Amino acid sequence: MKALLTLAVAALLLAPAIATTARAADEPLKVCLDEDLPPLSAHHRGKPDAGFDVALAQAVAEKLGRPLKIQWFESKLDEDSSPSLEANALLSDGRCSLVGGYALTRDSLVAPGVKTAKLPDFDGATRDDHRRRIPVGVLIPSQPYVYSPMTIVLGPKAKDRKVSDIGDLAGLRIAIESGTLGDAILMTFDKGKLIDDITHLVPGRSDLLGELDRGEFDATLLDLRRFDAYRMNHADTKITASGYYYPIGANRGYVALDSDRTLLDAVNKVLSDMQSAGTVAQLGQAAGLTYLAPREPIILGDVWPKILNR
Repeated sequence: MKALLTLAVAALLLAPAIATTARAADEPLKVCLDEDLPPLSAHHRGKPDAGFDVALAQAVAEKLGRPLKIQWFESKLDEDSSPSLEANALLSDGRCSLVGGYALTRDSLVAPGVKTAKLPDFDGATRDDHRRRIPVGVLIPSQPYVYSPMTIVLGPKAKDRKVSDIGDLAGLRIAIESGTLGDAILMTFDKGKLIDDITHLVPGRSDLLGELDRGEFDATLLDLRRFDAYRMNHADTKITASGYYYPIGANRGYVALDSDRTLLDAVNKVLSDMQSAGTVAQLGQAAGLTYLAPREPIILGDVWPKILNR
């Protein structure tokens, strides 16, 4: 009788835990992804969702035994926007538990200096959502799953140029978008050695890679992801990869709220297993991404002293 009572008490104590676990398994893994960041993630009306981060999120959710729900959002790159605060607001508002494709830099992971932030535009947002300010928390990163460097891309007239450093662009017609990191790197290289070779284009209003493709310029410096995206949409392109990667780049991973450490621990375990099996690289290559494994430093620090010293 005593043994039966003990078993009955144990069953009662375990029942809530079992029920909670079952509910957790039924709950979708909610991941926020940028709707226009190919080949990492893309969400356009009339087309299937696509990209490396879409495939990776699906694989992670399956490993965790949970269905996947993607919350698409739009990040506007202007002087008033803050990607870290937008991600924080999405997480703090419960729109998702993870934000994918997040650049792991020291500045993007500092504790916010404000108490509230506005939500970015997201799929399903209402007029009230656009006005609300969300109390924000503290962001913590997952382990990285891909490395995103800047690369030099060459036009058809310079396709045979050997590039092992920025200085090898001397004498070429260089195009760069004003106010970008690439602009700062090129303009300050070796005390302005390349300034006379550089033509500035207006971001958002110019067709940087298109002009390079047409032979109007010989070289540019930009995020490797953009080159991959252009090649996917222009199978007959004449621009080519130089094979040179600027030595300062950022890893990408997931970011969550500090209150979600248990979930992030489980995600990190899945990512480790998938990296070891080569699955992450395979997903990247299948999505048209030039996949590069994460590298040190895991969290990119202040880049400006390094850039200026070059």
